[in-house]
Amino acid sequence: MNLPATDDRLDARQLADAFRQFSEASEALTGAYAGLQTQVGQLTERLSVLMGALPAGVVVLDRDGRVVQANRAVEVMFDAQLGGIDWSGFCAERLAATETPGEWQLEQAGENRRVTRVDAPLESGEGRIVLLTDVTEAHLMRLAAERNERLAAMGEMVAGLAHQLRTPLSAAMLYTATLVQQELGPTDRERIGGRAMERLRHLEKLIRDMLLFARGETLGREPFRICDLVAELAQTLEPVARAKGLAFEAACGCGDSVLIGDRKAIAGALTNLLENAVQALDAGGAIHFNATHGDAEARFSVTDNGRGIDPGLQARLFEPFFTTRPDGTGLGLAIARGVARAHGGDIGIESEAGRGSTFTLTLAMGG
Repeated sequence: MNLPATDDRLDARQLADAFRQFSEASEALTGAYAGLQTQVGQLTERLSVLMGALPAGVVVLDRDGRVVQANRAVEVMFDAQLGGIDWSGFCAERLAATETPGEWQLEQAGENRRVTRVDAPLESGEGRIVLLTDVTEAHLMRLAAERNERLAAMGEMVAGLAHQLRTPLSAAMLYTATLVQQELGPTDRERIGGRAMERLRHLEKLIRDMLLFARGETLGREPFRICDLVAELAQTLEPVARAKGLAFEAACGCGDSVLIGDRKAIAGALTNLLENAVQALDAGGAIHFNATHGDAEARFSVTDNGRGIDPGLQARLFEPFFTTRPDGTGLGLAIARGVARAHGGDIGIESEAGRGSTFTLTLAMGG
């Protein structure tokens, strides 16, 4: 008869024990939570201080691409409050692609600046962090270094330039001196005058090419369809090739893809490659002009089935004033390579004796 009372006392003690343990656990959890809140507050404060101190711009995006957080550097960079805006649309309006992959042009207080942009997804998959760095000074230093290299190359070319200028100038002077002879008939005057003009035109082209090589950098930037440029060049060169008895074929696999760069300079570089192919072939030869593109670059190739180029000469083809033609200035390929490199690309050559040559010009797609 006493057992139920004993069980009741046990149950009461166990219940009190459980409440006590629960209370202790609750207090421990409350303390731990308060500690975590303090740590989170400290980390948040440190992150805010760090983002504020960074010279680079930092933007945190949510999964919808809207700005959750932006540091002072990036808001100064864009001169705008960025919180809550659609980042992709904002960048499309404010950032313009350049000829250098990964670099963008930003107008800031009437001045064009260069920035790099790196996107990194968050491990949680809930958004992205974007890092923007102003590289304007580095870009200007790179341009200055390239210009100094060109000036140094020009210094080395002075002796060659004197020879290149003296030969056509001397010929033009001789022809002109002959014209003053009274005994020359009209036919001889016309023939000698034509030769003098030919030498003077060669001299003019040499000087023009020298100025292009010295200037080096591209002067304009515009978007244009790659296939439109290929069609334009083909229309210009096809009659020239046909007049020499050459087969000319052009193809473009770029569809509506657009390239951003100095259209005139690029057209000039490609024209140089095409004209070289025409001049290298005899009647019955063939030229194929082709354009393709990938995600990062456009590729233009000019292929001929001529005699090919000796391996010992291939490395020298892009040297200023080096030419294998008596009427060449030796600057065309040097200028073309300068244009390609100014657009984030280059020119390469593949050639085999008796099987022709292929010159390939690559250009960055502009971002």
